[in-house]
Amino acid sequence: MTGAELLETYPKAAVAIKEFYYGKMIDSLEENNDIPQEFKDMVQAQQFDSEYVATFINTNPRFLFDIFDENGIYITTPVAASDGYFRWEIHSEAEVYETSEYLNNRKMAEAAAIEQAFKILNEKL
Repeated sequence: MTGAELLETYPKAAVAIKEFYYGKMIDSLEENNDIPQEFKDMVQAQQFDSEYVATFINTNPRFLFDIFDENGIYITTPVAASDGYFRWEIHSEAEVYETSEYLNNRKMAEAAAIEQAFKILNEKL
């Protein structure tokens, strides 16, 4: 699934993810005294919408690991099988989820794990 499809399919998870990263962005702006206040105000006034978050998901699904960690959903970095393919695992509470398929590269494995983690987070909320 694309980032936009994940956000649409799992609306509760989408809200949590957008709030989490908007808060992180605002915190990082406030902590940096080298950034002019006018720029900080402009960034805070902009809408942190689904399209913006979907772009992050599509280009770097790994950026979501922090929000999943904070919700007790732990994605194990994809493990390379001896033949160079990748797998993933997710540990959440007493459950372990893992792929039964081998994927061609790390980014594909991370994207597949993120899709499962979205589902888990949506069910938790």
